[in-house]
Amino acid sequence: MQLKWLEWAKQIQAISQAGLAYSKDIYDLDRFEQLRTLSIEILNSYTGVETGKIRELFASETGYATPKVDIRGVIFRDDKLLFVKERIDGAWALPGGWADIGLSPKEVAVKEAKEESGYDVLPVRLLGILDKKFHDHPPSPSHVYKIFIQCEIIGGEAQASMETLDVGFFGEHELPELSTDRNTEKQIRRLFELCRMGSGEIMFD
Repeated sequence: MQLKWLEWAKQIQAISQAGLAYSKDIYDLDRFEQLRTLSIEILNSYTGVETGKIRELFASETGYATPKVDIRGVIFRDDKLLFVKERIDGAWALPGGWADIGLSPKEVAVKEAKEESGYDVLPVRLLGILDKKFHDHPPSPSHVYKIFIQCEIIGGEAQASMETLDVGFFGEHELPELSTDRNTEKQIRRLFELCRMGSGEIMFD
């Protein structure tokens, strides 16, 4: 679950970003810049990450702040689920990544599956829309919505990529070490349940 200090820092950052985008008064702009600096100082104090890096990754966007969208392909074969081994942490995740401007969620799922696993897939069913803050993910500087889309393999073959070290299918009771920033064990087990049911209420927050 989300740490309270991180939640406050995100909210302060969002307020300051909107204020800097829409305010005209120079004194208000200065106050919103002070708020943005405060959010950076909070993260620096709790994480030890250098303030310049925090400003670059956390407080450099302009305009109204909105959540980022992470899209994951849920691809079953013979009752096993497709995972890719992430280069960034050596753990396993459903193929996927950030939503791209100009692409629909289905199109992102297709693109990410091909790029990360080598498989050509067809999206067939929405399985979940979750808010990352309600789940057992590590703390994140961004507010993230996660979309899970079930896909069927229609071609291609297993192939690692610039972002992945390996590709594999795993059963419900043989899960590998999971990249918990991208998917949790509870989420994965619920996806297995939804697959067995074939219908029913999707996961949503």
